[in-house]
Amino acid sequence: MARIAGVDLPRNKHVEIALTYIYGIGRSRSKDIIARVGIDPTTKSDDLTEEQTNEIRKVIDSEYKVEGELRTETSMNIKRLMDLGCYRGLRHRRSLPCHGQRTSTNARTRKGPKRAAVKKKK
Repeated sequence: MARIAGVDLPRNKHVEIALTYIYGIGRSRSKDIIARVGIDPTTKSDDLTEEQTNEIRKVIDSEYKVEGELRTETSMNIKRLMDLGCYRGLRHRRSLPCHGQRTSTNARTRKGPKRAAVKKKK
């Protein structure tokens, strides 16, 4: 089992798909990395040689931010917005959508499950 950037690549999947299990690498970056290293995209992740794995590791380390480094950068960007007190920062602080979506009926993913309404006694 190949281990790249602290992630075990899944067994028996094409290399192109297996690389997308690394945070920060999608399909297009995966295709780009494979093209640079010169591996056939249909090669299974189990069939990678040690040399090919090392080549992929070198390309990812030198070219891209992935996993922990990318996660910390993202969280620092959000924290910066919150400290500035800009509109997006306030929306993050209140855990509401930041990009102009409606919140009256939707936004359940961001707001969490519905809370029961408090009923008044008559």
